[in-house]
Amino acid sequence: MPEHEGTPTPRRNGTGGRRQWVWIAAAAIVVAAVVTTLVVVAPRSGKPDGSGTATPGGRDVADRESAAEAFPGGLAHQPADENQPGIRERQARAEGRIDTADQISRIADQPIATWLTNTSRSETRATIRAVVRNAEQQGATPVFVLYNVPDRDCGSYSKGGTSDDEYLPWVRSAVRAMAGSGAVVLVEPDAIAQIQVCKRLEDSRLPLIRKTVDALTGHGLTVYLDGGNENRVPTATMADWLRQAGVDQVQGFFTNVSNFYRVDQERAYADELADRIGGDPHFVIDVSRNGQGWRGTWCNPDGAGLGQEPHVTGGTTRLDALLWVKTPGLSDGTCNGGPAAGQWWESYALGLVENRKRD
Repeated sequence: MPEHEGTPTPRRNGTGGRRQWVWIAAAAIVVAAVVTTLVVVAPRSGKPDGSGTATPGGRDVADRESAAEAFPGGLAHQPADENQPGIRERQARAEGRIDTADQISRIADQPIATWLTNTSRSETRATIRAVVRNAEQQGATPVFVLYNVPDRDCGSYSKGGTSDDEYLPWVRSAVRAMAGSGAVVLVEPDAIAQIQVCKRLEDSRLPLIRKTVDALTGHGLTVYLDGGNENRVPTATMADWLRQAGVDQVQGFFTNVSNFYRVDQERAYADELADRIGGDPHFVIDVSRNGQGWRGTWCNPDGAGLGQEPHVTGGTTRLDALLWVKTPGLSDGTCNGGPAAGQWWESYALGLVENRKRD
């Protein structure tokens, strides 16, 4: 009978069958080797849980959070003891200066970032814990600003900071107090952009910020690095510096901190910078005093006004939030009649309220 209609002949069940299984086994070994190779050479993820992406150039890039994920519950207000405008408002009320207190309340009632400038680790931790507890009660996100880098402000109005050997221990101590809080951390305003005009920072500053990023990552924090502003550093240079500083491993960068440029201008600059960096970094913009736009100087300019009320965006673009990073009413330095940097200046605060953005 034909072979296909009955029992197969011994030849098909013998040598030919064994040869077929040998080929199948060999093919399986090759496939396994290819898969193993791909696993070994695939780019390392930017996150410990295995998620993350890589740029076409091969850089590991952490996954970016949405605006809602970066700022769950929205922006937290500061506790009363940390809210400097609130302290001044209460003093004015106690003195019977009700109109002045009402004006200052327009600043005090907004969520404002908390700046960490105290070189004492224990006092810094105490501040962080108070702000975090207060934010937890509100179900909102606290925003901290690290501002203690060695050779801060290149010796200018806001000079200070820790010593070289104390900075990273200070950062790690602060991180232990923040860990698991979901806080947003803005790392050292001016620290990167200032390299453009302070050449002595060129060799040391970027490696130090990179180590700071390493200390901050993996603790449930959302981190942004110094992106300067539209009128400080060429975009290509800033993108290179940010990559060296570790922007690939954080949420992105911030712009316009303590400055006065309008949102549309800063947003255009930030989008261009993000494109130059690659990997889709997100950004936040300081709008605390930009209600009247650039006024010809960064240092206590006449006619400046409060910007938009701080808020988290809808998350449809790379802009995560418009923040009040600089505390309105604190001086930029002893310029244009101001007191020392960081000191309350009531007349200037009232001017910011008077000239505020009203739409």
